[in-house]
Amino acid sequence: MNAPTVWPGADGKPVSCREKLKVLAENHAELRQALQDAFEDAVLMGVDEAAMREMLRALVEGLESPRKPA
Repeated sequence: MNAPTVWPGADGKPVSCREKLKVLAENHAELRQALQDAFEDAVLMGVDEAAMREMLRALVEGLESPRKPA
């Protein structure tokens, strides 16, 4: 899965700064690989694939926004 070609900004307009787009693409690639590795490890150790996918979804849903007070 490649990085998105459009990254929606908080104002609804696409992010257009080349440096920001580069960082976002690099972060996407790193996260994809880390998630893939964790997923493969879990499945190879006997974790149910569907359950692991749900755990990863829950992990993302639990991320705290830097814009909201803790």
